[in-house]
Amino acid sequence: MSDVVISVRDLVKRFGDQTVLDGVNIEVNRGEIVIIMGGSGCGKSTLLRHMVGSLQPNEGVVEVLGKNLATLTETELNDVKKRFGILFQSGALFNSMTVADNVGLILEEHTDLDHSIIDMMVKIKLELVALREAAEKFPAQISGGMKKRAGLARALALDPEILFYDEPSAGLDPVTSASIDQLMMDLTAKLGVASVVVTHEMDSAFTIADRMVMLHLGRVLLDGPRKDFETLRDWPEDRLGDLSDDQRLIRQFLRGDPEGPLTNVDQGSENAYAVDLLGVDNSRLTGGRSVQSTRSRKGLGVVEFWKGLLGHKS
Repeated sequence: MSDVVISVRDLVKRFGDQTVLDGVNIEVNRGEIVIIMGGSGCGKSTLLRHMVGSLQPNEGVVEVLGKNLATLTETELNDVKKRFGILFQSGALFNSMTVADNVGLILEEHTDLDHSIIDMMVKIKLELVALREAAEKFPAQISGGMKKRAGLARALALDPEILFYDEPSAGLDPVTSASIDQLMMDLTAKLGVASVVVTHEMDSAFTIADRMVMLHLGRVLLDGPRKDFETLRDWPEDRLGDLSDDQRLIRQFLRGDPEGPLTNVDQGSENAYAVDLLGVDNSRLTGGRSVQSTRSRKGLGVVEFWKGLLGHKS
């Protein structure tokens, strides 16, 4: 049996004239945790939606568990989907159902098991995520971290071979986030599943990752083991000249630095953004700067600024 459970090859996705994914290549192996990261709008969510079969590529191939998703019938695709689980960012629990019922729903919908067997399996899944005591509670009665655990128990219901996590630490305090990280690592080790995690949380990423993938503008800048990213994150400031443009961009993202390639936008691009968004020439209002003080020192005052923005003449 191959260790590769997900293979993305030369994936291109366009929405109209916009290319969101531009020749992406990624493989995910059984039993490893792969982090997919990058700035907002880099294509992370679009890539994840291709991996779970929600989107079809314009070019390239997405294979999950040996199946080319684009060539499957609806029934065949549903069979593949039963072999992976998804933890949504919000947990996505049904508020009118108890935690146990939320977990059991998947088993009721997709198996012919007796209710007594389903009840037993629900208890096992809740035990895996340390949530047995909350089985009869409703989502409104439990914390954000417990909702994430309940969502994960539901994702585990059908004994998946792959787990997809969408921002698993979002909205959680540091202690709860750390406990979710530990749970993901424990489940990956105990169950031998492949885990694909989309996250912005660098502390979490460097804690749980076996391998990391950095996306930018729809392309993969770096796909490698965690130590490669640690090396870039810790690269000394006085040796930045030794790094390529892509490496400097990755370093800035990993460190969360305010200055660097990610934030160095030329004046022309800023002006084009203002024209596109507001229908006005940014340089006419701000002298070319993307941010203009509204105080009336040497520049425009508040009234003059908004008059200019709205096209009124003084």
